[in-house]
Amino acid sequence: MNDSTLPVQLLVMDVDSTFINEEVIDLIAVHADVGEQVADITERAMAGELDFAASLAERVALLDGLPVSVLDEVRAQISLTEGARELVSAVQEAGGVVALVSGGFTPIIAPMAAELGIEEVHANGLEIVDEHLTGRTSGRVIDPSAKAEIFTDLARRYECEPARTVAIGDGANDIGMIEAAGLGVAFCAKPALAQVADAAVTTRDLREVLTLIAARTGAANI
Repeated sequence: MNDSTLPVQLLVMDVDSTFINEEVIDLIAVHADVGEQVADITERAMAGELDFAASLAERVALLDGLPVSVLDEVRAQISLTEGARELVSAVQEAGGVVALVSGGFTPIIAPMAAELGIEEVHANGLEIVDEHLTGRTSGRVIDPSAKAEIFTDLARRYECEPARTVAIGDGANDIGMIEAAGLGVAFCAKPALAQVADAAVTTRDLREVLTLIAARTGAANI
């Protein structure tokens, strides 16, 4: 982190539809036979048409009573976005910190993050009683303002230069952290986010972000 030649000190990514290809809550909802209903709410929330925290509570409530084993099944359905491993590895090898800040759920995200050596994981908890979901989240709700605050806190904690921070997301709930970053990238994003981002990637390959970083810094690689 002390090498002034490194272009990126901090990379923060959204998870659902960014770091991974899926929307986790939509996959869980299928097991509760409310897949279409939850997917519609998710789509509207990501477009900025609904308050995120309220929409999250509404969607999670529909999962009440599901056995916790469903989370293992959903975890098996998750796939990393093309280029995710390469992007994470490039930043880490250059001495930068990679963080996941998500409106999704820690039980799904944390094991994936651990495999890639990502220690900074900030996501929603799911309340579990007697091995079943209660239909409530636990802990702090990671809504748009929380995402922005966490991004700022990470940058401060790791003593990052603002210009050497990058944030990547796809939905309206990512606007705050995208605007706070030195380079805010809209990744296959909703129009509300694309309008405020510094750059946009329209193909589902996170290696494109490396190209953006190189172009921004004039570096041949990260």
